[in-house]
Amino acid sequence: MTTDSPLTIAGRVYSSRLIIGTGKYKSYAENAAALEASGAEIVTVAVRRVNLSDPSKERLTDHIDPKKVTFLPNTAGCFTADEALRTLRLAREAGLRLAEAYMERGVDEATAAQAGDWKLVKLEVLADQKTLYPDMEETLRAAKVLVAEGFEVMVYCSDDPVYARKLEEAGCVAIMPLGSLIGSGLGVQNPVNIRLIVEQSRVPVIVDAGVGTASDATVAMELGVDGVLMNTAIAEAKDPIRMARAMKHAVIAGREAYLAGRMGKKRYADPSSPLGGLI
Repeated sequence: MTTDSPLTIAGRVYSSRLIIGTGKYKSYAENAAALEASGAEIVTVAVRRVNLSDPSKERLTDHIDPKKVTFLPNTAGCFTADEALRTLRLAREAGLRLAEAYMERGVDEATAAQAGDWKLVKLEVLADQKTLYPDMEETLRAAKVLVAEGFEVMVYCSDDPVYARKLEEAGCVAIMPLGSLIGSGLGVQNPVNIRLIVEQSRVPVIVDAGVGTASDATVAMELGVDGVLMNTAIAEAKDPIRMARAMKHAVIAGREAYLAGRMGKKRYADPSSPLGGLI
């Protein structure tokens, strides 16, 4: 029997292999309900689009507690390395301010520091508005700077095994190849390349982008990846809460199937009951 180990990213251990986003929901409350249904323990946060620090306006942190869930600041909407660097540096400062606010409310220092320790980040540098495909040259450039500054970088990338290896060598703590274009719902279009990335990587590989429904998440996990990240598939479902629950089970099923080892494919029928010895 094959045993499994929990998902571990930069020394942090998670029981769920599903990561969800915080965009496109009708409200923060709906987002929080989807998070609970999904069982996810990490949420991505688009720093440029979400209010994290202004107490006079509704905040994501009013509905999702960063003391209980890992906030993963990302650089959604950035098209150059410099934009991405500036965004994540601001996110780090926002985290420090959040920690200070918690301490002012009486939260103990260790818990407050953990909640505001936003050095684990998701880097994405996009090439153009139409495809939102990653600009790998700019991505690699930004990754090297961020790692040098002490960030723990999870990186959205193309399904190119060569660039995936370069990003790992640069110090990224997770490689996140796209399954297909962001928000497309096309599912995994590149299984061969993703398997190649899984086989060569020593850090977690997480499929990021393209999942449209539960079967897509299962297919991704059956390739041997360590997790799946999704946003639109849940947020734009007709019933986001039910879809979040479906995705939870899909990721678990895909992981179990991968560990179990599927039967070999055959050209002809192979009866379940032996034919030998029949009367």
